Amino acid sequence: MPETPRDEFDRSWQPRLWITLAVLILIGAYLIAFVAGNDEEASVDFVFGQARTSLIWVILLSLLAGLVGGVLLSQLHRRRQARRSPASVETPSAISDGEAKLKASRTEPDPPAPAG
Repeated sequence: MPETPRDEFDRSWQPRLWITLAVLILIGAYLIAFVAGNDEEASVDFVFGQARTSLIWVILLSLLAGLVGGVLLSQLHRRRQARRSPASVETPSAISDGEAKLKASRTEPDPPAPAG
C-alpha cells in the first residue's frame, strides 16, 4: 500500500526539534530585549579611578567574573579534597568504639523495674 502524504508527515514530524527551535528563538528574543533595555550609561567606581560604560557591559562583565570565580573556587575545593589523606578522613577509633558501645547498649533490653 503506498504511503499517503499524511503518513509521510507523521513519520517525519519531529516535535523535539520544533520545541528546541522555539526555545532558542525565545532565548534570543529575550537576550535582544535585555540588551536593549539596559543600554543606558553606568558609572563604575574603582579604588583609584572611575569609568563610564553601558550598563549591559557592567552586567555581562560581572556575570563573566562570577562564572570564572565560581569555576576556580570549585577547582580549588576539588583539589583540596583530593589532597586529603585517608587518615584525616577516617573516624578516630575512640569515637568509633564509643559508637559501637552506644549501639550495643541500645540493643540490650532494659532491666526490669523494681517491684514496689
